[in-house]
Amino acid sequence: MANEKTNGDGVELEVGKPAAPTVDWDDSELRSSYANVVNASSTREEVTVFFGTNQTWNPSAERKFKVKLQDRIVLNPHAAKRLWILLGAILTEYEKRFGAISLESSGSKGSAAKSASAAEPAKE
Repeated sequence: MANEKTNGDGVELEVGKPAAPTVDWDDSELRSSYANVVNASSTREEVTVFFGTNQTWNPSAERKFKVKLQDRIVLNPHAAKRLWILLGAILTEYEKRFGAISLESSGSKGSAAKSASAAEPAKE
């Protein structure tokens, strides 16, 4: 065809349109973590997201929670924005399939995750 060329791999490319990149996901060093608490902070140059696990199984009358922070991910603002868009799309699809997610009833009386995520993250 007049408007098409092939690249070195024999993939047809349409002239005037950039080719979609191919991503090779290397998961050879991938590790998995579980988190039921998340918090974030930012500066002009970076966004830091903290992931942890609520260790409080029987909250006292003080409503004090122990959260073990396990992972900290530091992103530049552009990557953070892409993550925000991606998570929004995933949660929109999730709620279409399974119903709305309520943050008010995430556990026992009140929201332990909400209270714990409002706490200041550990300092570096």
